[in-house]
Amino acid sequence: MKVHEYQAKGFFASYGLPVDNSILCFTPDEAVAAYKKLGVERAVVKAQVHTGGRGKAGGVKLAGSETEVRVCAEAILRMNIKGFTVDRVLVGEAVDIAAEYYVSIVIDRKSKTAILMLSREGGMDIEAVAKETPEKIFKIAIDPTIGLADFKAREAALKLFDDMAQVKQAIPLFQKLYQLFVEKDASLAEINPLVKLKDGSLKAIDAKMTFDDNALYRHPDISAMFEPTEEEKKEHEAKEKGFSYVNLGGEIGCMVNGAGLAMATMDMIKLYGGNPANFLDIGGSSNPQKIVEAMKLLLADKHVKVVLINIFGGITRCDDVAKGLIEAFKEIKTDMPIVIRLTGTNEAEGRELLKGTAFHVAATMSEAGRKAVELAK
Repeated sequence: MKVHEYQAKGFFASYGLPVDNSILCFTPDEAVAAYKKLGVERAVVKAQVHTGGRGKAGGVKLAGSETEVRVCAEAILRMNIKGFTVDRVLVGEAVDIAAEYYVSIVIDRKSKTAILMLSREGGMDIEAVAKETPEKIFKIAIDPTIGLADFKAREAALKLFDDMAQVKQAIPLFQKLYQLFVEKDASLAEINPLVKLKDGSLKAIDAKMTFDDNALYRHPDISAMFEPTEEEKKEHEAKEKGFSYVNLGGEIGCMVNGAGLAMATMDMIKLYGGNPANFLDIGGSSNPQKIVEAMKLLLADKHVKVVLINIFGGITRCDDVAKGLIEAFKEIKTDMPIVIRLTGTNEAEGRELLKGTAFHVAATMSEAGRKAVELAK
């Protein structure tokens, strides 16, 4: 789950991290009032959306007067940035920057730990730095049994700063960031850029955080900040109905019982030249209503041209699944091709029940995959 910059800065501030003064605004009038309240000569007006690249898209502007703040706010509000419409801006103090740095803590699957990532090349083009000059990015694994100890934080600080004045500031800053990361069950805590001001002090003038969805039940304050996209709403609704769903953007909708079989089904579709539209695990159920809900979810995806239903009957019998499918499709009216593969307990009886229906019945996964890809084309 993502939060906005202003929300991430709120968490930063609550953990004692140095952030710039800023005020959230929803209208140009509020932006002008915020500028007056800040009492600064120059301000920065920043779009608040759940995506990066705001600066390059024109969503970050400098202003030096009330008139300029209003013009900037009017230009940014309602702007579309990578499919997100801006409905709020953050008006903050513009600071005198001497140098920019990149700092983040993220989960590293390879080392199975959180790692502290650092670079002296902070700013908008950190992705280009990672791609073109990866040697400029330092990675320090954090032992979860120890945490970010003083010696590790010092090692990290020395990779970023030559002056001991900044090193001494950075050590507690990194430790507080790690404390926030762990205590809030974050999957990312990023400062880009962390800036050194003209007076030598360090300040986080941007903040980004994402959180582990599976831990949100422990953090109602974070959960309350959830602003789902349309796709995320679908995933949330699917979870409430008892199945797991992830949209992938392809043309072959998948309905499978079991996460492992669902993964194998997607691989098989790719093998035969198709693109899976989703991951959808309905679990071990032949309940017709559950099948109806899953089909409605798939049919609502405008990219889907074919639906592939791949069922392994273990405890759930294939003939019961076939009966459930027949009942479900009395309620669902669609001309979309439906490919069904049943295998396992009572598979012969299940396939017999589906004879004479509009379904395309397959006996094997490869047959089902080829048929779905052919129909999609």
